[in-house]
Amino acid sequence: MGSINQNANASALPNFRNLGILLRILVIVDGACLAAALFKTSEPLALMEELIDLSATVQPTLLASLLALAAMNNWLRRLAYWPAIAAVIALELAVATAVYFLGRGVFDNPGALERYWIFTLLITGVLIGYFDLRARALSPALAEARLQALQARIRPHFLFNSINAVLSLIRKNPAQAEHALEDLADLFRVLMADNRELTLITREVELCRQYLALEQLRLGERLQVTWDIVDMPADALIPPLVLQPLLENAVYHGIEPSSVPGVITIRIFRDRDQIHIVLRNPYRPDGEHHAGNRMALANIRERLALHFDAEASIKTDATADSYEVRIVVPYLKGIT
Repeated sequence: MGSINQNANASALPNFRNLGILLRILVIVDGACLAAALFKTSEPLALMEELIDLSATVQPTLLASLLALAAMNNWLRRLAYWPAIAAVIALELAVATAVYFLGRGVFDNPGALERYWIFTLLITGVLIGYFDLRARALSPALAEARLQALQARIRPHFLFNSINAVLSLIRKNPAQAEHALEDLADLFRVLMADNRELTLITREVELCRQYLALEQLRLGERLQVTWDIVDMPADALIPPLVLQPLLENAVYHGIEPSSVPGVITIRIFRDRDQIHIVLRNPYRPDGEHHAGNRMALANIRERLALHFDAEASIKTDATADSYEVRIVVPYLKGIT
């Protein structure tokens, strides 16, 4: 996946290079083999023999299929959904046929190839149906609806306070007021846009800088920000609006309640094939940080699952005086 844009028509087609997707396929296929063995016998010894026989037949095809799908993943995901499904079925039949002839010979057990095709089609159909249902459950429409709920959560007082801060600057510093209005317009343009596709991490960072600049107009020296992004790859892709809602919570729960200056630290770095995003802010154990963060964290966790499945994670950790959120996503390259 080398570019930001993805084919929306192929949104239900899984990423066959994703570790979580591969594990799901393995579990489903092995589960189907167990169900088929149980259908024939329930006696333990005979069940084990039947399962071993099925595995010896299915596993070579399964492994070859996973390799073929991973190799053709980018091409498949560029196709419209139904042509991509047809291509997957054709590929699976071709792989099953090749493995059958290589492993058994053309004339062994007449009629077995047809049964092998039927089994392959059934398993492929089950997998396609499963991933389609899963894509619908985590569909961009659902994620977008929840994202809109998150966007609606942008606290009205932030907008009003930002406008008041700009109004106070108009006479004494018109240039700064104009720049603040541009930041505010850019921020809300992104918040209200269609945010279903991945974006460059540099764009997310720029959006967060604009947001924090607006907050700093009213909080002044109480809001101090430290950016540690020297090791951040500029071409990394992440879901949009991953960091900004967390910064909003960090300001609201970590900076606003205190009368003394507080520091928000953002560290973004690459570790081998992963991107780590670590946000830390002041924490009050008697505050409502966990409750206030729940919706933002749930929304981000859902969108990480939508884009990266098991390859992404979000974790939180609270100490006596700080609250930390750590996000890990696979390193996917975009176009800078």
